[in-house]
Amino acid sequence: MKKKWIFLALTAIALTSCHDDKNNGGSEVVPELPDYYYAGGKLGTTSNVTASAYEQETEAINKQGLLASFKRGERIFESPFDIDDDESTPMRGLGPLWVRDACITCHPSYGHGARQLNYNSNVQGNGYLLVLTDENDTYLSSLTGMPQTNAQKPFKAPIDEKQIVIDWKEYTDEWGNRFPDGETYSLIYPEVTIPQSAFYVPLQVGGKDIDYSQLRVRLESTIGLYGTGLLDAIDEKDIRAQYEAEQAAGVSLNPVIWNGSDFIYYTNNVQGDGTKYVRRYTYALSRANLQDGAGANAIWNITNVTRSDRRYHYMTAAYATVASKDPEVQADFYKYFPKQNVTGDPETDIYNYLMSKTLDVEMTDQEYIDLMAWHRGLAVPAARNVNSTEFQRGKELFTEIGCAYCHRPSWTTGDDVIRDPNNFFVGAYADMLPRYPHQTIWPYSDLIQHRMYMVNDIRTGWCRTTPLWGRGLSKKCTGADDRLHDCRARNVIEAIMWHGNAKSDARRSIEKFRELSKADRDAMVTFIESI
Repeated sequence: MKKKWIFLALTAIALTSCHDDKNNGGSEVVPELPDYYYAGGKLGTTSNVTASAYEQETEAINKQGLLASFKRGERIFESPFDIDDDESTPMRGLGPLWVRDACITCHPSYGHGARQLNYNSNVQGNGYLLVLTDENDTYLSSLTGMPQTNAQKPFKAPIDEKQIVIDWKEYTDEWGNRFPDGETYSLIYPEVTIPQSAFYVPLQVGGKDIDYSQLRVRLESTIGLYGTGLLDAIDEKDIRAQYEAEQAAGVSLNPVIWNGSDFIYYTNNVQGDGTKYVRRYTYALSRANLQDGAGANAIWNITNVTRSDRRYHYMTAAYATVASKDPEVQADFYKYFPKQNVTGDPETDIYNYLMSKTLDVEMTDQEYIDLMAWHRGLAVPAARNVNSTEFQRGKELFTEIGCAYCHRPSWTTGDDVIRDPNNFFVGAYADMLPRYPHQTIWPYSDLIQHRMYMVNDIRTGWCRTTPLWGRGLSKKCTGADDRLHDCRARNVIEAIMWHGNAKSDARRSIEKFRELSKADRDAMVTFIESI
């Protein structure tokens, strides 16, 4: 666990600003910090901008007396889980299939995943999740939504990751990867192939076999975790107002999310009661609230660790059927899972174990609470260089050429009443999470999906506008500066130019960006890397 450093905001601004003015006593006058310095508002911003910037707790954590819980949750995030089911074993319970054995593997230093040349789930920083669909972008039903590539003996992984090949291709856009003033840039994108021999399960959609030629494979990388609790504090009515404003402006909206007059809401009818919630998380806008969002689910489905509200494996019936009939699995099943010898028939016992809904609880309620207090309690690094001329020029241009339309600079949070579609964080449990009422925050996202029509695009082509706050510290914090959903952009310029397809929702902004002078382009990069 990295040592935490505490910096005063006054020190941070002194290092990034010039102080020419003097007061009557002859000492320096420190410029007043603008609102956008506090990227996460007064309750959610850290002035730490060192290599541990993404790991800091919010002021809300301290004010609500949740620091001990935050620290325990941090340990859970950083520690690998163990396959040992002994209750005395810390971080017990893994599998029997899993995607990663520790959360931090996908989120290096709590940030965005790094671009990979090879797929290896044990490599620190490999935030890639496989996206496997048919030619109509429908997920394969024989594999879990986040396909697993690891297994505990005697089970076999649904996909043999050693056979996965990532091939990085060069791409030349319609402008020849060149600005009008002659400066050039490079663009690359990944193509992923998985041979049929790598699959342990049949390729199925809706339970029906599909031909291997219909398989489509893409990559999606993890995003930074800091500040996600602040996005949860935005009131649903304000998100609705954003949709209505963009629709009135003629912006194309994903009909799977917005039907023209109302949301296609997120509901949880398994652990929850079917209450409707507005979607705001993941590239696909598949989740609504942090308490039943990507992190709350990942601690279960990435590691396959059971908890009181999910006493079952992240598993498909297709896999359970194949494994239960596998002679090699049958031969050693009772050796590794002696308690599962219920009927004496290995095929029956294997299938029933894999599909059981009443498994022993491996993660305690308190551990889950601590993890979510940590998750909701991660602060956003303060903006840097805010009083510099270059920052101010970049900020002006960001709005002038239209980037601020989708990358909406600020929101004001609501009352921040804890909402959990999973119905876990209710009553007294809701009081164990930090809250951020009535904060002006600066995520630079409208929380709406748009299309960029990139070559080998994200599944469906629709992608939520990724928040830009804190991203300029990625190189310092994680060692990598890769951006976009599959890490195809290695720097800010590449990320911008991937928005430039003729059909892209951002096309006009990119046309304007290309016409800027190099000094102005550099100013925009400085601004984006400083917010």
